[in-house]
Amino acid sequence: MRSTPSRRATATGALIAAAAMIAVGVQTGSATAADPGLPVAPKAQAAGQANPGKLPADLSPAQRTALIRAADADKAATAKSLGLGAQEKLVVRDVVQDRDGTTHTRYERTYAGLPVLGGDLVVQETKAGVTQGVTKASRAELKNVDTTADVAPAAAEKQAVAEAKAEGSKESAAERAPRKVVWMAQGSPVLAYETVVGGLQHDGTPNELHVVTDATTGKKLYEWQAVHTGTGNTQYSGQVTLGTAPSYTLTDTGRGNHKTYNLNRGTSGTGTLFSGADDIWGDGTPQNLETAGADAHFGAGVTWDYYKNVHGRSGIRGDGVGAYSRVHYGNAYVNAFWQDSCFCMTYGDGSGNTKPLTSIDVAAHEMTHGVTSNTAGLVYSGESGGLNEATSDIFAAAVEFYANNAQDQGDYLVGEKIDIRGNGTPLRYMDKPSKDGSSKDAWYSGIGSIDVHYSSGPANHWYYLLSEGSGVKTINGVTYDSPTSDGLPVTGIGRDKASLIWFKALTTKFGSNTNYAGARTGTVAVATELYGAGSPEVLAVEHAWAGINVGSRPGGGNPGGKVFENTADVSIPDNGAAVTSTVNVTGVTGNAPSTLKVDVDIVHTYRGDLVVDLVAPDGSVYNLHNRTGGSADNIVQTYTVNASSEVANGAWKLRVQDRAAIDTGYINSFKLTFP
Repeated sequence: MRSTPSRRATATGALIAAAAMIAVGVQTGSATAADPGLPVAPKAQAAGQANPGKLPADLSPAQRTALIRAADADKAATAKSLGLGAQEKLVVRDVVQDRDGTTHTRYERTYAGLPVLGGDLVVQETKAGVTQGVTKASRAELKNVDTTADVAPAAAEKQAVAEAKAEGSKESAAERAPRKVVWMAQGSPVLAYETVVGGLQHDGTPNELHVVTDATTGKKLYEWQAVHTGTGNTQYSGQVTLGTAPSYTLTDTGRGNHKTYNLNRGTSGTGTLFSGADDIWGDGTPQNLETAGADAHFGAGVTWDYYKNVHGRSGIRGDGVGAYSRVHYGNAYVNAFWQDSCFCMTYGDGSGNTKPLTSIDVAAHEMTHGVTSNTAGLVYSGESGGLNEATSDIFAAAVEFYANNAQDQGDYLVGEKIDIRGNGTPLRYMDKPSKDGSSKDAWYSGIGSIDVHYSSGPANHWYYLLSEGSGVKTINGVTYDSPTSDGLPVTGIGRDKASLIWFKALTTKFGSNTNYAGARTGTVAVATELYGAGSPEVLAVEHAWAGINVGSRPGGGNPGGKVFENTADVSIPDNGAAVTSTVNVTGVTGNAPSTLKVDVDIVHTYRGDLVVDLVAPDGSVYNLHNRTGGSADNIVQTYTVNASSEVANGAWKLRVQDRAAIDTGYINSFKLTFP
């Protein structure tokens, strides 16, 4: 516990947000100031009985900068208060603030001067500077890392280039030399090399493949693609008002000077800034190159407005600086993508160069990749990659509804107008993701091994369930029929609340390697902050997660049942002795049922190391999990056990043993439900 009065004074006293009218294409909003110096949460979030103090504050870029400077000046004291080792140092990455002055500071870490990948953490402090909580991307201890490499950088580069060639790159060398890092995104921290290889992928998308190589063994530890691709519909938005600059260029002076450029079928560089003799852009046809520019520019503008007016975020980084857009990328390129390296969105012209991917939802999807990169930093691979992709789909839907455009009404479909399949069906469905033939409706062990555009399905499904609920309904003329993995219903709480919960979790709870179990924990925590413990909103969040097989229903999903739960964390030693979590069952008559529900929540990298048993009071053992699931992380699952031969009352144990080296974790919770 410590006080940082200088930081609080900077945030709440010295800088007062003046009311400002935002120049908006289709909608105007305002930011006002209230309380002595405290920026007000955006009006769009004032409804819904949320605790107003826990809503995102509408920070100006200058206020955010001041908070970052104060956190940077105090980072050594913060590291000490967190008990970090002498070789660990903090690097401030982002700061967001609640209306009540609670500050969430996101840090990266270094160890002996080396960047630590997967070592990010978020510190939550009250207005008075009292630490309330710390959320770490990894629970492993950062210590005793040998920083002397046994493998030469050239070997790591060779490995990375080979991996990139498999993706279509023709590069014979890395884009930049391998750098030494400490890798702790999976298990215990190890010395590694991070190598980035450029070039182009098979479909013409730029390549920025990151490959992490163990600097002791030469083994590939991980890889991810830094170019975030996505797709959306190509229906234009009709006549709209664009933010432009005098002398007529597509420069939005009201939104961070966002610019839109014409690549004219090129695949590199910035291209040419759209300019003209008048302030009329395009004619609604793809043959006029200005049309795609106008659509991309409008989509970027309305996405800026959504984040500013709804969540109080001034631009992708929160610093008031606009990204830029590039249209007419390549020849008949059927995709769009975000790149951190250029801080820009890029759009292809689609099949036959007649369907530019420049609609509202694709612009929101790509810009949201930028927001994710500058907040949680969800690594674009495995379960975190699926959550990254889902975040872009979630806010693509939210922005599309927010835009309220008559020609492109809000929906829970992705790519509904582009007709890539040739049969008029969308690319993705949020109410039932599996309808596209590839995406998954619910979480399962191993989901992190599939393409991130398909592993995003469960999170998209969760968002739909939380927003609208399960079952059949029609919204803006589109009929949805959303199932649940357990067959039980979910009642929605509305899209605005669902979007707020996800945004606040993204910016204050999620880390670089957050998985589905972590996303559940983060969103439940946020809903509790906003609406109170046990509130309908918290219960709805839990029901929606259970509806996609992440965790259990509140109360076990069985109103007539008795639930016994242990939520205390139990560390699982690496390749060590078995540990147990115990629940004491009382007040149940007779024997246990033949349908005893056993909810297991284990956070552990490489679940294939684990053996998990249910141990009855008399010592009988029921195996639940026996070293399956390979390299996938975590076990969050409900098992049904025929325990009818066991007396119900007594001490039941969840026994877990790690039977292989390197990976670590803990029992998060264990629950029994008796009908």
